[in-house]
Amino acid sequence: MRHRPLLALMVISALCTFLPPAAAQSTASAPAEPKAMREWLMRIHEAASRKNFQGTFVVSAGGAVSSARIAHFCQGSDQFERIDSLDGQTRHVFRHNELVHTLWPHARVAMVEQRELVKSFPALLQDGDDRIAEFYDVRPAGLDRVAGHEASVLHVRPRDGHRYGYRLWSERNSGLLLRADVLGEKGELLETSAFSDVAIDVQPHPEAVLQPMRRLDGYRVVRPTFTPTRLEAEGWSQRQTVPGFRQVSCVKRPLDVLGDGETPAGAQAMQTIYSDGLTYVSVFIEPFNPERHTRSMQRAIGATQTLMRRQGDWWFTVVGDVPAATLKAFASGLERRR
Repeated sequence: MRHRPLLALMVISALCTFLPPAAAQSTASAPAEPKAMREWLMRIHEAASRKNFQGTFVVSAGGAVSSARIAHFCQGSDQFERIDSLDGQTRHVFRHNELVHTLWPHARVAMVEQRELVKSFPALLQDGDDRIAEFYDVRPAGLDRVAGHEASVLHVRPRDGHRYGYRLWSERNSGLLLRADVLGEKGELLETSAFSDVAIDVQPHPEAVLQPMRRLDGYRVVRPTFTPTRLEAEGWSQRQTVPGFRQVSCVKRPLDVLGDGETPAGAQAMQTIYSDGLTYVSVFIEPFNPERHTRSMQRAIGATQTLMRRQGDWWFTVVGDVPAATLKAFASGLERRR
């Protein structure tokens, strides 16, 4: 199951949390003022730090439905999160701040990561990022109910063809995002993520996260290393960029993270991440391997587009919740300097 980062959902929920009361209840279609949007977004840290909740989260995309049980707790400045998959292969994800443990009980494999290398949405917003107002039109769209909770509805429409739109449901009192629809270029529904049940303002239980992180006896523990780098240092440049997107991270990472033998040992890829403040695009560059890279292809599952193709001695994989043309623009903009 592919989970959207909860932090991303919290950013979107901030748009709803800080709507003026009159706007949140109105069915008018007047767009939000850029200054107001920026104020809502700049308060995301405060909004995220005060929410304790747990519930069942369901994702419907590309004809498939998957679900997970999610718990999110805060104590002071500490963040705790637990995600238990309910479909397919059993998987548990435990997070304490930047430390993330992903466990596959049947395979007895545990992956331990520090994720501070990839900047998150609040880091972008703290820099005074107002691109969302520049590239998205945000309008309140009345009230609704989701998972038994009253919610304010918000439409987020793209101002160009480089990104998708959203329809969002935010719980009226807490601002927690209860449902998010991703809308295609013609307004069609591409993907829905929603709570089927959720309890808000629950008592925090950090030990429900910390205890499993301590109990790794019998697991093969994998600790992948992510090395910060720059496109230019690796001999690349982005000669043209997609409007609204900025580079937020560039790392070298192992390809055979779990040691399953499907990828040559020691093989690495460079991953560059771009964001427009609401969505991400990841660009992976690795040496071309004819045994692994058989043909170029492009595919879509729900809102997620994937583009894979060869460029000389290199293989590109570009992934993001954006239109296919946006991925092509990222791939075409890359140029080998040496």
